[in-house]
Amino acid sequence: MRRGHSALPRLTSNDPLHMPDIVADQSGALVVPDNPTIPFIEGDGTGPDIWRASQPVFDAAVKKAYGGRRAIDWREVLAGEKAYHKTGDWLPRETVDAIARQRVAIKGPLTTPVGGGIRSLNVALRKQLDLYVCLRPVRWFTGVPSPVKRPQDVDMVIFRENTEDIYTGLEFEQGSDNAKKFLSLLKDNFPDEFGKIRFPGSAGISVKPVSREGTERLVRAAIAYALKHKRRSVTLMHKGNIMKYTEGAFRNWGYDLAEREFADRVYTGRQWERTKAASGEDAANDEQKAAIASGRLPVRDVIADICFQQTITRASEFDVIATLNLNGDYLSDALAAQVGGIGIAPGANINYVTGHAIFEATHGTAPKYAGKDVVNPGSVILSGVMMLEYLGWQEAAGLIVKGIERAIGAKTVTYDFARLMDGATKVKCSEFGQAIIRAME
Repeated sequence: MRRGHSALPRLTSNDPLHMPDIVADQSGALVVPDNPTIPFIEGDGTGPDIWRASQPVFDAAVKKAYGGRRAIDWREVLAGEKAYHKTGDWLPRETVDAIARQRVAIKGPLTTPVGGGIRSLNVALRKQLDLYVCLRPVRWFTGVPSPVKRPQDVDMVIFRENTEDIYTGLEFEQGSDNAKKFLSLLKDNFPDEFGKIRFPGSAGISVKPVSREGTERLVRAAIAYALKHKRRSVTLMHKGNIMKYTEGAFRNWGYDLAEREFADRVYTGRQWERTKAASGEDAANDEQKAAIASGRLPVRDVIADICFQQTITRASEFDVIATLNLNGDYLSDALAAQVGGIGIAPGANINYVTGHAIFEATHGTAPKYAGKDVVNPGSVILSGVMMLEYLGWQEAAGLIVKGIERAIGAKTVTYDFARLMDGATKVKCSEFGQAIIRAME
C-alpha cells in the first residue's frame, strides 16, 4: 500500500493501476484474476480507523477461503481532505482514472467541501463514472439492538437511481440573476405553472429531471437482480399521485420495461389492473396467484408515503425496492435504523453495463471520533462483503458474514451496540475487526 506521499504518483506502464486486470467480457460479465489490484480510498474523519480495522478482515477471509491461491493487491488512491492537503484537489483526476481502469474500488466516508466547488464528492464520483445504481441491501443480524419489534422481517435490497432527480444540481438560488431569468422564462412562457409558485419573489428553484432511459436501466437492473438471486418481489416506489410526469412516469416506464423485456418471467401490478378492469377483482387475484405459483416474479408499485409506513408495519411484504434518487436516500437510511443504524449499513454504486462499481461506507465522517479507534467498522466491512460477491468470491464473502454473525452473537461489539445491549463486551474498532477474524474459524 502507498502511504505518506506528498502527491499522487504518476501512473507508469509498470504500475498495476496503469493497466486494468479486472475486465469485462462481451456479455458484460467481469473477468477477475486471482490477484486483482483494487483501489481504495481511506476516507476522512474516522475513515482511517475503519479501514485499518476492515482490510485485515478482507485479507483473512480471502486467505482462509482460497488457501492463499487468491489475494487482493490493495492500492490507495486519494480523495477528500487527504487529497486536498496533498494535491490541492478534492478529487484528483488520477483517482477517477485509476478507478475507471480497474472497474472495482472501495471507499470510506468523505467530507463534503464547504463553500463552492464540488457539491458532494460522492455524487461527483457517481456522475463521472455513471454509476447509475445505488445498491443498498438491508438485513438484521441476530442480537443487534433495534427500535422495532420484528427486525428479523427486514431483509430488503434498495435500488436507488443515482444520476437524476433533484441530485442533478439544477438549482437557482433565491434572488440570483439565474433565478430571476428562470422565473421570467416561466412567467412569459408558462404562466399557469408560474402561478403555482406561491412566493416567486423569495423562492429558490430546483428542477427535477426523470428520464425514460434512466428509469429503464434502473428497473432492468433491479428485476435482473431479483431473478438472479431468487428474490420474492420487486416494488416500484414513487410519489406519482402528485408528481405525475416525473415520479408517475417512473412507475409507468418501469412497468413498460418489465412487460417488454421480462414478459414471460414477471407478473406486474398493471397486468392485475387490466384483468380487474376486464373481468373483475376475483379474476385478477386468481391470475396473479397462478402467475406467482408458476414462478413468475411479482412486480408492483406503491406510493412513497405508504411504503415508508408499511416497511415498518409489514416489512416482510417487501423485498427488492426500485425507486428514484431522493426517495431512495430517505428510505435506505430509514430502513437501516431498523436493523442497527447506518453504522452497519453497506452500499455500492454500480454501472451494470460497464461493470464499474464503488463499494462504500454509507455513513458520514464523524470527525469528533477520528483517531480514537472506537467507531463501528461494519458499514465498510459489509460493503467489502458486497464487493467480494460482485467479484464472484462468494466463499470469502460468506466467511465474513459468518464472522460478523458470531461476533455480534457473542455480544462482542463496538460502543454503539454495547450501550444498548445487556452483558455486552465493548471493544475498539480494530478489536471488532479481529473478533470477526477469530469468529471465521
